[in-house]
Amino acid sequence: MYQPKFTISNDILANIGLIEAAREVVKNAPLIPVYETRFVKDALVRTVHHGTHLEGNDLSLAEAKKIIEGENILAGKRDVQEVINYRNVLKYIDSLEREIKDGLQYNQTLLKKINQLVCDRIVPEGQVGFYRQGQVVLKDENTDEVVFRPPTAVEVPYLVEDYFDWLNSHEAKKLHPVLRAGISHYYIVAVHPFAEGNGRTARAFATLVLFTENYDIKKFFSLEEYFDKDAARYYAALTRADQQNINLAYRDLTFWLEYFSQAMAVELTRIKEQIKRLSLDVKIKSRVGLQIPLNERQIKLVEYLEENGSISTAEGRKIAAEYSDDTLVRDFNYFVGKGLVRKKGRTKAARYVLKQ
Repeated sequence: MYQPKFTISNDILANIGLIEAAREVVKNAPLIPVYETRFVKDALVRTVHHGTHLEGNDLSLAEAKKIIEGENILAGKRDVQEVINYRNVLKYIDSLEREIKDGLQYNQTLLKKINQLVCDRIVPEGQVGFYRQGQVVLKDENTDEVVFRPPTAVEVPYLVEDYFDWLNSHEAKKLHPVLRAGISHYYIVAVHPFAEGNGRTARAFATLVLFTENYDIKKFFSLEEYFDKDAARYYAALTRADQQNINLAYRDLTFWLEYFSQAMAVELTRIKEQIKRLSLDVKIKSRVGLQIPLNERQIKLVEYLEENGSISTAEGRKIAAEYSDDTLVRDFNYFVGKGLVRKKGRTKAARYVLKQ
């Protein structure tokens, strides 16, 4: 049975800490349903666009959105089909909700189904959702040098079965879901089991692992966007593991898992900050009946007010140390004028109390 080789480094621990902090904020954010729906739709569009763009699809984000929404656009047939297909992959993962609740077991049928959806109407029917029958290599487009040679076709079914035996094992389930998703992503890419669509299949399967193991984070995030915008480092991290040893079991995945967990930490932290800002806006509107424009400094001050109920100039100085007392007082007076706080006292020791 396959046993992945890696070390839980300080970077991985730090990234997991950021992921857990962001996950907690997102899960407990008091968002109204319309905002939640907006976040999910936005993440879906970004995932589909960047997941296909990363593989060379020429469509823009706006064009991908139109296709997802059912509009017809003037574009290459394959590019359009790739977007439709990846949207269908995400629909399929969503459709597994009941199986996930009942304790989904990972297997080759799931993997083949994802590839079938990824490659629908793109490759010959006999290759869609079937393991490749021949050797494939990836070459440098500039030098024509072979940069990646996956295992032979005859090895593929056994390697994939070996992997699922590990993924479903009691020992493997002790690992953090983010690590399990990252290892799944790498292994599928490294084995390259299909003639086409291995990258999209690997990323989609990693998403399935996260969703199955309670790390869907309300489906607000898109790892594909991070990978696409950081494509050079993404492929370099995969290649670094590939080049270590011809035998997958001997490859150290530490660097790849550092990169994968960093990608998730950065993406979830970005979503967390958006949600905190939106949640703060909702709280303010519920207090004063209107939206109040805030700059970054004022957001930090209001967050402190929400947590502590009141604030003084001295406390504000600790939050925004680079600003003068006069600037902070102007901010507090702005809050008073908007009906968000009331002032207690007249000296520099005055407190600004959040209105209930």
